[in-house]
Amino acid sequence: KDLSIDDLLNREQVEPDLKLLNKNINSKTVVVIGSGGSIGCELSRQIIKLTPKKLLLIELNEFLLYKIFEELKNYKNETKIIPLIVNAQDQSKLEKIFEIFKVDTVYNAAAYKHVPLVEENISEGVKNNVFSALAVANASVIQKVSNLVFISSDKAVRPTNIMGASKRLAELCMQGIYNHNNDINTNFSIVRFGNVIESSGSVIPKFKHQIREGGPVTLTHSDVTRYFMTTTEAAQLVIQAGAMGK
Repeated sequence: KDLSIDDLLNREQVEPDLKLLNKNINSKTVVVIGSGGSIGCELSRQIIKLTPKKLLLIELNEFLLYKIFEELKNYKNETKIIPLIVNAQDQSKLEKIFEIFKVDTVYNAAAYKHVPLVEENISEGVKNNVFSALAVANASVIQKVSNLVFISSDKAVRPTNIMGASKRLAELCMQGIYNHNNDINTNFSIVRFGNVIESSGSVIPKFKHQIREGGPVTLTHSDVTRYFMTTTEAAQLVIQAGAMGK
């Protein structure tokens, strides 16, 4: 029989705190940067259920932006959805957008996350993972956005690869901006993501494909331990963490 992903989870899905979910979203103007990626998409789906006033989808990939915009358009509520093709490294463009739309809350999910690919494309990996984080943080501070949530990675913990190191560097950049600026009105939060079951390019779809092809199933390393959560849990975690941050 085909395996349900929830069978693999081996535990009950964690229920969110609704007060925390609503705090920075309900009736506010919210931005998701990298809204076409697997994390950005699920974040956008969760956010629209919480009825923000406006939801701005910022994405560089036109097709991915089209897909998530088409999906969210069918959601029947009052939220105005605005799809914008923007490179997250363009600080002046971000500042303009934050100013024009009077943005309250920003979720920054823009990143390259595939370890072997980033290893082969170091400069682009650093540009996208570090310089976009810097641009978003600076633009948020300048335009006095109330809340900024940066999505980092569990690979930023004692990094052993460029992808993890770039995320750690992005965290340090944000902490640096926050600690060396006495006049900040923006609340910064950093959330480290674990493995999201069935997110694009994660091991589960890869294993499924390998098993279907008759094997072998390839492991990164025999000592690797992976901790999984569902996409829904992951997105709700990010929203709640942003609401709890001080």
